Amino acid sequence: MSDETRPEGAARAAGAPGDGHGRTAAVIPAAGRGVRLGPGAPKALRTLGGTPMLIHAVRAMARSRAVSLVVVVAPSDGAAEVRNLLAEHALPERTDVLVVPGGETRQESVRLGLDALPAGYTSVLVHDAARPLVPVDTVDAVVEALREGAPAVVPALPLADTVKEVEPRPAGEPEPVVATPERSRLRAVQTPQGFDLDTLLRAHEKTAVNGEGATDDAGMVEKLGVTVLLVPGHEEAFKVTRPLDLVLAEAVLARRRATDAY
Repeated sequence: MSDETRPEGAARAAGAPGDGHGRTAAVIPAAGRGVRLGPGAPKALRTLGGTPMLIHAVRAMARSRAVSLVVVVAPSDGAAEVRNLLAEHALPERTDVLVVPGGETRQESVRLGLDALPAGYTSVLVHDAARPLVPVDTVDAVVEALREGAPAVVPALPLADTVKEVEPRPAGEPEPVVATPERSRLRAVQTPQGFDLDTLLRAHEKTAVNGEGATDDAGMVEKLGVTVLLVPGHEEAFKVTRPLDLVLAEAVLARRRATDAY
């Protein structure tokens, strides 16, 4: 990797010594605007506890000793800004951080992140920048399942609410219910989603970018006929999408700092 794409002070990639496996990288697509959080900076650059969510997300991946490289996929016109941002914040020295420009869709951005991986990486985690508080135990659980031979692994939680399938109507209009899925068979998926690198690359090659593109990498892998395994997720790995989510995230972060857990 060239010095032009490495934030100042970032460490070089190094696999976990003696683990007998190929290296694991994490790709964080952070090129979206996050319109549901309202006007202002892109969602990944919104602050949480005074620190941009993107920094929290990078640190969350870097806390896992299994992750030796984090690839941040920045807005196409904001890669330099993101590099500067990363250089301003302390990151674990054992983990390399690479910034690449993203595409028009999440699917395109993830593929650009995968294309930037150096040789020697055999597995990859794809993590939402908008899930800044995922605990390291969840990251490690995904990696461990990959090392045990699973081609695709997703953290997930059982649903607390009953879910209805509806016939969509324009926003604000009543929608007729067409089915009620059995809640016990449903899970809410989180990230990081982990993959055998060759499997995920094959899924991206087979899935055409239509409209906004695919938003779930595991769903792309499922279409190959590959089994995706679920491991337990964590309540604090929620996605910060709306203003109320940001309030909750601030409360979680404040509790962690008060108990010296962060």
